[in-house]
Amino acid sequence: MTRIIALIIMLIPGFIAALGIKLMRDMVFGILQPPIPNLFIQFILGLLFFAAGLGFIAGFILHRDRKKNKVQAIFRIPDSSKKQNRP
Repeated sequence: MTRIIALIIMLIPGFIAALGIKLMRDMVFGILQPPIPNLFIQFILGLLFFAAGLGFIAGFILHRDRKKNKVQAIFRIPDSSKKQNRP
């Protein structure tokens, strides 16, 4: 059951990112969607949808890989339990 919930959680941002790509593509071809007043706002809205969807998916994957310790050293969270010896 938890895998199905995780799949649904991942599909929603994927659909939002796809909608963002569609809005940006429609702006390039000059197709204005009804609730949006002009093409520039449509492109900015599409860019925001795409960035938000992609950012959520990337953050989810990074969080999962950090838990499994499968990331490079630059992406690891510094361990605060180790004390640094500073004079």
